[in-house]
Order: sequence, then structure tokens, then C-alpha cells
Amino acid sequence: MGAKEGSSYRQDVVAVKSRCWRALTWLRGTLLGSNQLANDGHVDDENQERGNWSGRLDFFLSCLGYAVGLGNVWRFPYLCYKNGGGAFFIPYCIFLFLCGMPVFCMELAIGQFSSSGPLTCWECAPLFRGIGVGMVLVSSLAAIYYNIIISWSLWYLFASFSNPLPWAECGSWSTPLCSGRLHPVTENCNNWANLTAQSNGTCWFSGRDANGTAESYLYGIYNASLARLHGIFVRASSNDYMNYVALQDKLGSFLHTGPLRWDMSLCLLLAWIIVFLSLSKGIKSSGKVVYFTALFPYAVLIILLIRGVTLPGCGNGLEFYLTPNVTKLSESGVWKDAAVQIFFSLSSSWGGLITLVSYNRFKTDCIRDGMLISICNCATSVFAGFVVFSFLGYLAQELNTNVKDVAQSGVGLAFIVYPQALMKLPGSTFWAILFFLMLITLGLDSQFTFVETAVTSILDRWPHLRRYKTLMIMTFCIVVFFLGLSMCTHPGWAAVANRL
Repeated sequence: MGAKEGSSYRQDVVAVKSRCWRALTWLRGTLLGSNQLANDGHVDDENQERGNWSGRLDFFLSCLGYAVGLGNVWRFPYLCYKNGGGAFFIPYCIFLFLCGMPVFCMELAIGQFSSSGPLTCWECAPLFRGIGVGMVLVSSLAAIYYNIIISWSLWYLFASFSNPLPWAECGSWSTPLCSGRLHPVTENCNNWANLTAQSNGTCWFSGRDANGTAESYLYGIYNASLARLHGIFVRASSNDYMNYVALQDKLGSFLHTGPLRWDMSLCLLLAWIIVFLSLSKGIKSSGKVVYFTALFPYAVLIILLIRGVTLPGCGNGLEFYLTPNVTKLSESGVWKDAAVQIFFSLSSSWGGLITLVSYNRFKTDCIRDGMLISICNCATSVFAGFVVFSFLGYLAQELNTNVKDVAQSGVGLAFIVYPQALMKLPGSTFWAILFFLMLITLGLDSQFTFVETAVTSILDRWPHLRRYKTLMIMTFCIVVFFLGLSMCTHPGWAAVANRL
């Protein structure tokens, strides 16, 4: 090697070392807080110690995304059906304006005035410090199980990239009562053990009429929502797919935890990586991510509604959703459900609202924002009901059953009923991908706030840790990830499903 070539080689080595050193310096500054970008405070922030939102829209979308969550899509429509259809709007709106909106705005006012999280905002009234502790604990516990739902959605998202959808047909994983195996009854009833077709077209189970005394016995064995199809109770293929493929529920007992699901654990890890990257710079990074995660669900809901109203049977579903049964208003349970749903959907008293608004500038009109967010949140619930019941009407017609037989809430609606309806559409892969992306973004907005609430509360209580905020967020995500692994087993996911 000549002198000139040796000099060039040394220069290249020095350049590589310089780049590596700059990268390590940036990483150290990000994690340990010596880099200016690692802190929330910027030169143009009113609160140099804690930082402020980059713009009002950052706060508005973060707060809207936190309030509009999975419950708006999979809980409110079912409550309408259960509590008198359109008549349920009356107690719902009453509790919105009498209870929900005032509490929502009061929580925003407390957080903005104190410019601190739920753990320290009660310093003005030490007697109420326990409220702040409770808020932080609730948000921390919610962060554990909420990402489990996101991991399920990720799992289904990856599964949706196959054509046909994997739950479109009954497979080796399904039970004998899977809908694809028992259609029609008169042809297939005699092919299964203990099932005998009768001359009147009914099917008997162990000598008992499946439409009568055997009904409870069938429910007891399979313990799931069953749809009536040609005289016998059957299970949707999406039902068996969720229980025996996605969740691998083969044990049926809380006494046996079973193995840890490695694929579901990887989905959980991916969910936590997304959360950490979105929150790595605090509100400065999450405030930009919500431009997508808060608005994307609305785009999907609009697309799904346009598709839903063009499907056969959608009119029956919408009629079922909107037809008022005013006699239900005399029942106390209807009013209780309306009150619970208002506070549940607005996410009041969890500490997240105080955390988000604490990063506002002191003179921001938070009351106006609070009123607008409350109304948008409830309007989203009503709008989601149109989307859900347009598809339920279509599914009921396809299964030759009533809308009430396919109407569910919670996990059943998101991972059983909706996938069953989507698989019957042309281009089902596209619609499934779109739907599960919507579920993921709905969950992420709430998860961002749960984590931010816990970390902000710690940093407000011990301000000297503020320069290590990114490291604190990483530590919290890692700890809660390992706690969440317990829910990647049979008893764990069952506990989450029952919670919802």
C-alpha cells in the first residue's frame, strides 16, 4: 500500500469513527437527557421545565383520540340495541350535558391551571391526594391489558393478508357445530355423532330436540354465542377461529395456564415498540403521531359506512338500531347504562385528561375544547352505531337469522361478528385489513395517554428525573410488557375478554 493509499485509508477510518461517536453521543443524549431534544421544554415554550404542546391541534387530537376509543365502536351500539334503540339516545344525551361534559371540563380546568399531572395537581387540597394516586394506578393497570387488545388486532391484521381469509371456512381447528359443516341440517345432521335428523326437519342431540331441551346443553358444552341456522344451533367459523386458533383455547380451565404464546407475545412486543417510539420525545412526538392515529379511524368509519349501506339487509340492521322502544325508559337499568357509558366513553377520572391538558399554555380556552371534544366523542359513538348495524343487518340476512341473534358487544363484535361479516364481502382481505388497522389506531391513542399519565406523574413528583424522561418511558414500557406476558396465556386473555 502506497503512502497516498495509506493516508486515504486512515481518513476513512477516522470518518467512520467520527460518525459512530456522533451516533453514540446522540443516543446517550436521548436516553440520559443531555441532548436538548430529549427534553420537552423548547425555547418557545411557556413552561420551560415541562414543555408545552407545539400547537393547539396537537392537544385537541390527542384528547379526542384518548376519549374516542374501542368502547365507542364495540360497546355503545350494543347498548342502544339492548336499551330501546333510538330511545337510548334520550338518557345518553341527558347524562352527557348534566354529568359528562361538566366533569370533563372541570378535569381539564384543574390540569391546565395546575400545569401538573394527576399525582401533584391536588397539592392545593392535600385531602384529595389519594384521588391522584388512584388515577395513576388505574392508568397503569389499564396500560397492561389495553396493549393486549392491540396485540390481538395486530395478530388479526397479519392473518388478514391471506386470501381467502383464514376464518372464512371451517378447518381442522373447528368444532363439529361450525356453521360450514352443518348446512343444511337435513343433509348433514346424520353425519355427526349423537345427531339425528327427524322427518319434520329438526335435528336431535342425544335423543332430545336441539331446538328445545338440548339448547342449554349445547350452550354448556361450547360456551359461546351460537347462531340459529336451519333448525340447529351452530357456531360461526370466525368464533371457532378466535377461540381455537387465535387464542388457542383448548384447555377450558383457569387451573391450567398452558404455554406462553410466542406469536402473540411478539405482537405484544411490537405494540410496545410502537408505543415507545411514539412517546420517545414525550408530547413533542406523540402530538404529531396523533394526526394519523386520531383521524384514520374516522376515515375508515366513513368508508365502512358507505360500503355498509350498499349491502343487502342493511336496512333491517339500521331499523333495529334506531327504532325507539320508549317503554324501556321506565327501567332503571337503561339510565344506569347511559350514565356508565358517558363516563366510560369520555374517559373521565382516569387521570389522562389532566395529564394531556397540563401541557397546555396557561391561557388556552380549555373549556371550549372540552365541550367540543365531548360532543365529538358522543357523535362518534352514534355514527359508529350506523356502521356496526349496517353490517349486522347484512350478516343476519346472510345467515338467515335475526339481527338480535348476531348482535354482540366487546371482543365478540370486534373479533367474531365483524370478521364473519367482512369475509362474505368481495375483496374481503382489503376490508379486514382496513378494519383491524382502525382497531389498532383506536387503541394506540388511549395507550399513549395511559403511559404518559404514569410517566408524567412520576416526573412531576420527582422533577430531577425529568432529564431522563425517554429512559423512564423505556423502563415503563419494558416493565409493563413483561407484566402483560401473563395475558398471553389462556387465563390471561380470558380475564381481559371478561373485563371488556
